[in-house]
Amino acid sequence: MCSVDVRKACNFSSNKTSNTVAQMPDFLTRRHNTWHFVRRVPIEYAALDPRRIIKHSTKVRIAEDRAGRRATRVAMKLNEELEAYWRTLSEGKSKSKSDAYDEAKRRARALGLDFLDNSQIVVMPLAGQVERVETLVGKGGMKDDGVTAAVLGTQQRPVLMLSEIFREYEAVTKDEVQDYSPHQLRIWRNARDRAVKRFVDLIGDKPVTQLTDEDAMTYTDDWRDRVVAGEVTAKTANRDIGQLSGMLKTLNRRRRLKLRNLFEGLKLRNEIERSRKPFDPEFIQKKLLATGALDELNEDARHIFYIMVETGLRLSEIANLRAKTIHLDAKIPYVSVEADERRLKTKDSQREIPLVGVALMAMRKHPDGFRRYRDNTSSLSANVNKYLKNHGLRPSPQNTVYSLRHSFKDRLVAAEVQDSMIDALMGHKPRGSKYGDGPTLSLKLKVLEQIAFKPPSRV
Repeated sequence: MCSVDVRKACNFSSNKTSNTVAQMPDFLTRRHNTWHFVRRVPIEYAALDPRRIIKHSTKVRIAEDRAGRRATRVAMKLNEELEAYWRTLSEGKSKSKSDAYDEAKRRARALGLDFLDNSQIVVMPLAGQVERVETLVGKGGMKDDGVTAAVLGTQQRPVLMLSEIFREYEAVTKDEVQDYSPHQLRIWRNARDRAVKRFVDLIGDKPVTQLTDEDAMTYTDDWRDRVVAGEVTAKTANRDIGQLSGMLKTLNRRRRLKLRNLFEGLKLRNEIERSRKPFDPEFIQKKLLATGALDELNEDARHIFYIMVETGLRLSEIANLRAKTIHLDAKIPYVSVEADERRLKTKDSQREIPLVGVALMAMRKHPDGFRRYRDNTSSLSANVNKYLKNHGLRPSPQNTVYSLRHSFKDRLVAAEVQDSMIDALMGHKPRGSKYGDGPTLSLKLKVLEQIAFKPPSRV
C-alpha cells in the first residue's frame, strides 16, 4: 500500500483506505505490520532504471515504533542511497573519468610530487622533468599505467558539464552541511538543484569552462523578464542567481577551473525587502486569543501558535523542541533553543525563554514536543497561514503567522525594554560588544509577565 504522499504517483485508487500515519515523511508507509519505504522512479531516470516502483522494508516494526521516528531515519538513508544510485547511472562514463583523475592526483602526492597536466610538464625546467622520469623508473611505473598517468600527467582532467554542477558542489561541501536536519538539507539541495536545472534548460548543457558572459546575461535577463511580468520578486531572482554564482565560485576554487566571475554585478537592483506586518496587540487579544478562535486548527499547530505569541520564538524553534529542551518542572518553567540534530539560524539563536500565559498553558499539553511538525515547518507555516486566511484572521496579506514574532518585538519596544534584553529574547546578535552571560531567566520572566496577554479560557 502506498503512503498518502505517493498514492497519486503510484496510481492507486483514491477510494482505497490508507493506514499511513498522516504526518509520516514522503515514501514511508505501513505494510504487514512493518514500516516500508516506497518510491516511484522519477521520469528523468525511467530510461535508466526499469523498475517502476521501488519498495524496501525498513525492518522496523510498527508496534515498536508507532510514531515512525526510527523508521524515518532508515527511510531517509534508503532515499539518499537510491538518489545517489540514480545520479551514478546518469553520470555514466564521466563519473569513471572523474574517479581516475582523482586517483592520479592521489598517486602523485603519494610519490612526493604535485600532480601536473602533461602540458605543464613539457614546459617545466629540465631538472624537474628528469626528476619525474627518475621517479617513474624507480617506482617501476613503466609497467603501471596508473603510476605513469600520475607522474607524467597523462590522465586527462574530466570535463565538468553544467548539468553536473550541483553534484560536484554537493561533493565538495559535505562538511559544511553535516549538521543540517533532513528538512534543512532537503531545502538546501532543492534550491541549488533547481537553479542548475533552470540554467541548463535556458542555455543548454555544455562544459563549465565554456561558459560566456552572454550565458550569464541570458540567465539574468530571463529572471528580469519574470520580475517585470510580476511572476517573481527581485529578491527571489537574486537569491537564485546568487546560489548559482556561489556554486561556480566554490567549484572554481576547489577544482582549480580558472573561471572568471561571470555573474559579478549582474544581480537585479531595486530589491525590496517586504517585511511582514505585525499584528496589532488589540487584534491579537480580541481575535487571535479569543476562546475558540483557533479550535478548527489541528492541536499541534494551534499550540505552537499560542507559544509563539508569548515567546517570539521562530516556528522552527518551537516545532523542534524536545523533552530535554522543555523544562516545565523548573522553578521558572522555560524552553531552551539548542542545535539539536539541526542547525540554528545563527549562534545567537541559542537561548532560554520563560513560559508565561497562553504559552505555558499550551506547552504543558506537549511535554515531549511536537512530533507532527518536527523538522517539517514548511507544512506547519502553510497550514497556519491558510487557516488564518480562511477564517478572516489576517487583517492584511502582509500579516502571516511569522508576524507574531514582529509583534512580540514591538510589544517589547513599547514596554521600553532595554535593547540587550530584546536581543536576548529575540535571539539576535547583541548590539555592540558582548559582556557577561546576559539577562537571567528571572529577569526575562519579569519582562514577559509585563507584556503578557490575557489567555483564552482553554487552549
